[in-house]
Amino acid sequence: MAQFDELARLGVATVHEAMGKGGLVDLPLIQVVPGSRAAGPVRTALCGPADNLMAHAAVAHARPGDVLVLTMTEPEPVALVGDLLVTQALSQGVAALLVNGAIRDLEELQALGLPVWARWVRARGATKENVGELDVPVVVGGAEINAGDVVVLDADGAVVVPAARVDEVTALAQERERSEVAAREQYEAGKLSYDTYGLRALVEKGAG
Repeated sequence: MAQFDELARLGVATVHEAMGKGGLVDLPLIQVVPGSRAAGPVRTALCGPADNLMAHAAVAHARPGDVLVLTMTEPEPVALVGDLLVTQALSQGVAALLVNGAIRDLEELQALGLPVWARWVRARGATKENVGELDVPVVVGGAEINAGDVVVLDADGAVVVPAARVDEVTALAQERERSEVAAREQYEAGKLSYDTYGLRALVEKGAG
């Protein structure tokens, strides 16, 4: 969908700022495929501890363009995703994976090219025994994520846009981008943010 492509192009930082500094997934995420970016509607999978049964279920139920958000009731560095599951996700048309856990087969995942962000890289495999839940609200890195929300991902990490605010946030992010383009032109011409933001007066008032 063109709107998701636009959000991916605008990027995490711009969208986050446009939302009033909201929605950020505050985790040190690993961007598995350098240079990748994605945005799309969320499908969530809440897995049991050290178990990836529901990750398999999420891939099986995925629709083209979905961003799958995989997490655990107690996140830990256990591989929820490897090359075989990513191969299936590609065939299902999944847009991206956000894994609040570990991935493995790192080089194979990079070669496959599906945009994946993960909290850890670990070889330790998960069990497939605990029936969790699909499409339930989850909290990842302090951000509440519901099925149908939109997640934007790039080299800066991830940000969540509530489903009801997607049109509004897209417009705000485009406006912010235009403002940044104008500011960049000023800075290229020699102006300083130290002055345009009134920072000089803040720092130097009363000096001397």
